[in-house]
Amino acid sequence: MKSNISVADLAYNDAMRFAKARSSHNNGRKRRSRTISGDHMASSDTLINAFTTLLVTVDPPGLAPLFIGLTAGMNRSERKQVALRGSLIAFFILAAFALFGASVLGVLGISIGAFRIAGGLLLFWIAFEMVFERRQDRKEKTTEVAITQDHIRNIAVFPLALPLIAGPGAISATILLAGSLQTTLDRAQLIGVIAVNLGLVFAALAISDRLDRMLGATGRAILTRLLGVILAALAAQFVVDGARAALALS
Repeated sequence: MKSNISVADLAYNDAMRFAKARSSHNNGRKRRSRTISGDHMASSDTLINAFTTLLVTVDPPGLAPLFIGLTAGMNRSERKQVALRGSLIAFFILAAFALFGASVLGVLGISIGAFRIAGGLLLFWIAFEMVFERRQDRKEKTTEVAITQDHIRNIAVFPLALPLIAGPGAISATILLAGSLQTTLDRAQLIGVIAVNLGLVFAALAISDRLDRMLGATGRAILTRLLGVILAALAAQFVVDGARAALALS
């Protein structure tokens, strides 16, 4: 009888230890799940900020009328080829700066804090030009010069890919964002954000004639100024973050 009780007790104790171990394992999985979820939420905020910054810097709707002027005399198929080639070239340019821009700054001895201040000021100037319609005038002058100097097969490279799509503002914004996304996964996500933005650019260029008719002069002016105000706020945040990093403020 004592032997039977002893065996039952041992079985009961083993069952309790197994239940506690299983509960501890499940709790650990829940904690890891919550941690991963929290990291994902923080990463989503950063990616949304990156997407917005690049979107307002590249300004796909503002490129539509310029693209129409660049491709005057082309049919729809030829315009799509130019738009696709220009978007792909701009993507590779921005992706290269996303991967190696910070390394270049390190070789030159420029801290990311200092570059954030400089890049933020540059983006603020671009936002100022957008609000007061100066950026569009400058781009139109660039387009006119390119039409007279470059053969039509090179338009996708200059001035479409560089500097109209991947201009100084977009390159500066990409390097600034890459400074905040330093792990391999973060850089891959940034390149994905760049790809989405350039996909929107291609879509805007592919339907540029319809988009230009739909927005009209008034719609383009309102949208450009609105994007300029948003970009100014993002630029100010870059300057603040850069000042904190440069001065080692918490």
